[in-house]
Amino acid sequence: MSPQTEELSPKEQLLIKYKETGGTALRNEVVTQYMSVVKYVAASTRNMYCKYADSEDIINEGVIALIAAAESFDPSRNVKFETYASVKVRGAVIDYIRRQDIIPRGVRKFAKDYDTAFSALFTELDREPTDEEIAEKLGISLEKLRNMTAQSSAAQTISLDEMMNDGSFDLPEIPSEEGVWEAEKRLWVNERRKILADAIDKLNDKEKTVISLYYYEKLRLSEIGKVLDISESRVSQIHSKAVSKLKMYTLDYLKG
Repeated sequence: MSPQTEELSPKEQLLIKYKETGGTALRNEVVTQYMSVVKYVAASTRNMYCKYADSEDIINEGVIALIAAAESFDPSRNVKFETYASVKVRGAVIDYIRRQDIIPRGVRKFAKDYDTAFSALFTELDREPTDEEIAEKLGISLEKLRNMTAQSSAAQTISLDEMMNDGSFDLPEIPSEEGVWEAEKRLWVNERRKILADAIDKLNDKEKTVISLYYYEKLRLSEIGKVLDISESRVSQIHSKAVSKLKMYTLDYLKG
């Protein structure tokens, strides 16, 4: 064992040994040693999957992704395996949530069309558009707009959850120098958190309340309705409009 290898932790040495010699038994030991990566991703994405899957399902998907990460990991890139694996595991978990297809394709399409119409009208009118204006833009009745908005709430939930979690934005290519990556990742995460916080500050009071109660206090839409003394359908409408506004407020940054 080289002096450089001796500086590694026991689990890092195990990973290097597996990469040098292979073998299912060694690989399984590596997965056991790095299960904390899967558990962290499962915990940090809970609000995304709690309505669509059990934690056991998420853990299983995470383990499969962790195995794949161990097999594809290249130690010569000088990147920590935890960093590499967390990106792979989180991506696999989000893909799994999307594959559940709980939300009908038509509802997902409406959510996208709603965002597009909202953004276009906001730019055109230089103010927040009304439900009536959005309905006219989409060529549908006000009643259908409100019904579809309520149905699309789950699609919007996944969208905002991705924005609010540490790995929510698409990760850049991992630099070859581990220290550079770790430092840039911290700056990157903190910057995006600030941008999202600033965007939330631009919401009206009722929208802020819905976002806070749903994403931070973990209340159900029906429970929020009771707190605000409004219907669950109305909560869904406020939630959808708030998410559209947040996405619009951060759009220029995300594109940059």
